Amino acid sequence: MLPLQKGPRLAVLHGGCRASAPPSRSCPPAAHWVSEPTLMPHHPGEKPGKTFGSEQRVSPGADIRLSWRDRPRLGGASGVNSAGTASGWKMDINREAEGRQPSGGAAASASARGARQLPKGGVQTLRLGAAGDRTTAAKSKTCEAAAEDPARRTCCGKQGAAGSPARSPGEQRWHQVGTAPPAPPVPLRRRRCRRAPCLAGPCPDASPLLAPWRPGSHPRRAAVVGRGAALRLESSAAFYSLDIRDGGKVVFADRPHGPPIALRARYILIRDGGELRVGSERCPYGSRATISLYGRATEGAPVEGFGRKFVGVGHGGVLELHGRRPRSWTLLDKTLFPGGLRRGPYSSEKRWGSRGLNVRILDAGTARVLAAGRFDTHLHPGECRRLLAFLALQSPGSVVAAAVGDSAARSLTVEARRLLRDRLGSRFIARLGYRQPWALVGILGGDQLSAVEDKREYRGNGTTGLAVAQKDFLTYDGTHFTVTAFSGWIRGVPHNGFKVEASKGIILHLVDEVTSWLPGDRIVIASTDYSMHQAEEFNLLPCPECKSNQVKIDGSPLYLHIGEIIDGVDMRAEVGLLTRNILIQGEMEDSCYGQNQCQFFPFDTFGGHIKILRNFSSVHMSGVELKNMGQQILGSYPVHFHLAGDVDERGGYEHPTYLDNLAIHHCFSRCVAIHGTHGLLIKDTIGYDTLGHCFFLEDGTEQRNTFYHNLGLLTRSGTILPSDRNEAMCLAIRSHVYGNYVPVPSTDCMAVSTFWIANPNNNLIENAAAGAQDVGIWYIFHRVPTGQSEGEYPEGQAEHTPLGVFYNNRAHSNFKAGLFIGKGVKTTRASAEDPREYLTVDNARFHPHQDADPEKPRVPAVLDGLIAFKNNDHGAWARGGDIIFCNSGFSDNGIGLTLASDGTFPTDEGSSLEVTRSIFVGESSNFGSQGGQNSYWGKGANGQYRTLPRNKTFPIRGFQIYDGPVRMTKCTFKKFNPTVDRYSSAIGFFMKNSWQISPQNNVSQILMENSVGLKVFFGRSGQWFGNNDDDGDKTSVFHDLDGSVTGYPDTFIGRADNYLLRHPGCLTVPRWNGVMCTGKFAQLYIQARRPENLTLSIARAAYHSHPLRLQGVNRGAPYQQYQPVVMLEQAYIIQWDGRAPEDIILYPINFNRGDWLHVALCYPREAVFQVVADIYQRRTGTVHSVKHYLAAPSQASALNRTGERLFYFDRASGYLFVHLQARESRKGHSYCSQQGCERIKIMAHMYPGDSWSCDPNPFPQRPAAPQHPVFQSPAGLCRACGAPQLAISSTPSVKYVRIQIQSLGRADMQTHLTSAFIKVCCALLCLKC
Repeated sequence: MLPLQKGPRLAVLHGGCRASAPPSRSCPPAAHWVSEPTLMPHHPGEKPGKTFGSEQRVSPGADIRLSWRDRPRLGGASGVNSAGTASGWKMDINREAEGRQPSGGAAASASARGARQLPKGGVQTLRLGAAGDRTTAAKSKTCEAAAEDPARRTCCGKQGAAGSPARSPGEQRWHQVGTAPPAPPVPLRRRRCRRAPCLAGPCPDASPLLAPWRPGSHPRRAAVVGRGAALRLESSAAFYSLDIRDGGKVVFADRPHGPPIALRARYILIRDGGELRVGSERCPYGSRATISLYGRATEGAPVEGFGRKFVGVGHGGVLELHGRRPRSWTLLDKTLFPGGLRRGPYSSEKRWGSRGLNVRILDAGTARVLAAGRFDTHLHPGECRRLLAFLALQSPGSVVAAAVGDSAARSLTVEARRLLRDRLGSRFIARLGYRQPWALVGILGGDQLSAVEDKREYRGNGTTGLAVAQKDFLTYDGTHFTVTAFSGWIRGVPHNGFKVEASKGIILHLVDEVTSWLPGDRIVIASTDYSMHQAEEFNLLPCPECKSNQVKIDGSPLYLHIGEIIDGVDMRAEVGLLTRNILIQGEMEDSCYGQNQCQFFPFDTFGGHIKILRNFSSVHMSGVELKNMGQQILGSYPVHFHLAGDVDERGGYEHPTYLDNLAIHHCFSRCVAIHGTHGLLIKDTIGYDTLGHCFFLEDGTEQRNTFYHNLGLLTRSGTILPSDRNEAMCLAIRSHVYGNYVPVPSTDCMAVSTFWIANPNNNLIENAAAGAQDVGIWYIFHRVPTGQSEGEYPEGQAEHTPLGVFYNNRAHSNFKAGLFIGKGVKTTRASAEDPREYLTVDNARFHPHQDADPEKPRVPAVLDGLIAFKNNDHGAWARGGDIIFCNSGFSDNGIGLTLASDGTFPTDEGSSLEVTRSIFVGESSNFGSQGGQNSYWGKGANGQYRTLPRNKTFPIRGFQIYDGPVRMTKCTFKKFNPTVDRYSSAIGFFMKNSWQISPQNNVSQILMENSVGLKVFFGRSGQWFGNNDDDGDKTSVFHDLDGSVTGYPDTFIGRADNYLLRHPGCLTVPRWNGVMCTGKFAQLYIQARRPENLTLSIARAAYHSHPLRLQGVNRGAPYQQYQPVVMLEQAYIIQWDGRAPEDIILYPINFNRGDWLHVALCYPREAVFQVVADIYQRRTGTVHSVKHYLAAPSQASALNRTGERLFYFDRASGYLFVHLQARESRKGHSYCSQQGCERIKIMAHMYPGDSWSCDPNPFPQRPAAPQHPVFQSPAGLCRACGAPQLAISSTPSVKYVRIQIQSLGRADMQTHLTSAFIKVCCALLCLKC
């Protein structure tokens, strides 16, 4: 497929902002979003918008792409530096005795508090910037002088008329480095707008206020940089700890041509106005800087609030880390094959048993081995003729590789030698001797210049060395490859063989330009198969011949990595850069030790961590690499915002907080943890090979955070929370369960996710979840806030909160699901009533309403542009309502998409779920690769071997219906074909389903391409389906509104043996195990009490000998419930497998006004009844409009539909007859009317020992109608059916056209096929030439 044109782009806004979807990708009108704009970056090629922090309104059709990725810089390096000295600094080094308070006022007291946590004895405190110090740097430029230099004018305050900074009342300005202000500092407090303290000039290390600092290595000293100290770190340093506080500043010197700077410490604490800076947003750091955190988990006392081995930012602290910002990640633009070659590498090595000439023939354009042969020209003279005949069959221009095994000379005739010389261009074959090693690589029909050959002399000592011939070639698609042939003797053993491999340094073709990626950098290529473990790492090589979107890798890939849009779904592998020039790392032990969960991890998991607390002054990180970070301890994560509150303008931060272009890899506990923090931007960040949830929202209160263009892959299980754990961890960690409870791993745990979104009011835009042990993106719901956020919102608020922006996200190579919406966490402690651990995975439903108020209208959750492929179980699962998927692609998943309703009636008011404008593919041309923990490899529907989801026999489904109501419109299905091993259907149903299914499930404008062999399947008894006899299995149904699936408009499709749906005009479809019927259908909801364990038997009077038996559902409710689908305006018979329940309630749900049924219920003949009609208001639990039924004199009078409330009990037959009719209007997908749910309550008084046997059919017999189908006229060709776009891609602004190319090969010519063409199809026409 080729790009045709670009369309409108998405508006992306930070700070809890929403975005307007492009009009070219129509989503339902529910996606009407309101924004709080705070940042308006621009897209390459477009004019920049307003500057950072300005407000800009974007119309829904604006052709603007708001992306942090390409935001223009506001300034550059000034190139000015200061040569100030530290001669005026007072450097007090006090050796502290055990428990002794150091002198030095408040600063020293604070230092002593930290010193008490150090190991006993031998630790020194180095203080810089004590009160009253003077310095020679006082003569340096002041802030006013800096303001005169435009290159440095940024941060001395608001500029006055004369250009000097204006002071706010009470503001203090320091004119000398190291001099304490004349009055005590004003205590830090929350202000309406926080400005981070800063140094004059865009490059912080160039500030004249800084003094050079070269402290050296002092691992036993605890360094304190305090008031009056402003230091430029110019060389590597090591401390026990570094405490930057009370206005002290440490800035890394940027010397691109100098040695890298490394800072080592057990911890670094920044607080009370302290600042640590490496580069700035406008002047990214150009050198290499490393911060290493060292220490074992058992060493030293933890620092309160932070723990051990950390960079901590406390009240008033400033952390500004800004490295170079290379492109963080992109997509492959050309498929990378195993070994770098489309046909894969080839290798063959023989010893004994390969005597003679060994030959391989290859296609020079593809590197494919076409033919192979061995010809024993040593022992058999006739082998020469066979060799010549073999070569005669090969096409001129083919690559020939030849090697001698053992010996090939004795019977090699002169004629054969001459032909090999002429056909292969050999110089040595004419004189080939006994046991002489010889190898050649050349071109069939070429001359000596086209051949490379080598020989060795055989001298009888058993070792000759290897004769090696090696030649490079270029495939049609530009891949360099090498063909090698070798032959020789080693210790008396003959060796010969061949290798075909990509030349050293495979070139990757990428979607975006990557000139910022440098030789020596390390990259990771994501899996595009079912196993996340097929992700591979490579180093980059110098590549002067590479284009701007190409890089060369050192190494050979083991697996297939797709770089194409296949069958209309974008499966291009993500390629992420792991290297940054600022590195923060934990120093690790060689193996696990102590209490670090060594039973699960053989390696050390006690890494470093960064923790940011509330009321920090400024935190921004960009262009930073984090490695060996995180600990398997609650609260110690690579980057952790801990109860920081609002960190954007709403919290008073003039420059909203962000993490941009981070590479977090090989870490031991999450990637980014957002805990009680709102308004944070996480952009262009990679989380790779980490333990536990990667991008993690913790307590359920976190809102307005934006995840923009992040990549997470290889997310493994961890131990901290039950949802982090795998099966073994779940069973082993039981310290927080009640009593002897044994967790159930599949339901209590096993939920580790790359994006764990604990509140729906967050934005996910252009992210990729490229491989997790369980789920890629999981929206999970806390019924009440948990942890330290308890009580922050009322019960159930998160489940009712509208969804933030979800746009253009990818999820693949996950085991359970690419996307999961639903479930919650247990919010109560373990107890005898519920022994499960706190925060165990629990049940929840997502039903968003305006203002999170269930009394207000629903607000549909719109998921626009999800791409989900190669997920073992589900591409996506969503439970709730209203939820809408649009412009999405699902391919090669066990199940593409399952939509499950908000709940069961009557707790669910009746919502809907929808998928529209989307593409579903069963088995695409992405065949995958063996290995990398892929479990299943077998034949696909086309006979070609491929990787498979779940199991070789797992029934694949594109769109799965669970209960409903759900609707699907304008969707395309491709390549769903069953095999002898498994079923594969475009539309299927949840297996072993005990829940009811709604007849309002409907489909329209569906395109089933010719490659779909099974459109619908209702299951059959056997593996996976069990007995296929649960209530939901038997009542499965959906409505084909326009006939785009069945060919007949207004047709219902149900299971073949469901005679509640059948009538004489139905048509059975055996291959579907289904039946197609016309008519009007709804549901009869039945509640039964006393007893609550009976099996119900319901039959339509016309088919009374074919009853449907329902077990009912009783999950925590004080009644049994049944919900059969029924044909309206018919008579039904209800019986039980025991004496009838004392209380029965009949609800006519999904009935429109005037719809009715006649119902006969079997009772003991001595029963006495009270029958009442009322309307039940579900939300309030109240009833109104109570009407009492009167006994009628006859069956006919009770069923005459006169509007009277009558019942009739026929003691002769034992049947109670009622007329059930809806009298109120119902709207949309609601089960009931706005007045409430109409119902009939039947209360029976029965005597012990009464008989309850009833006749099969109490209704008058009617003659059967003729048995022929009754349908509307067949549906005609639907040009508007199917997804309007040919491809669902991660670049939705690019449109595609379909191009079909047919060329002729030799086999085609032999069969006299002469048609070769190129066909280009646009929206309106096709051109063929």
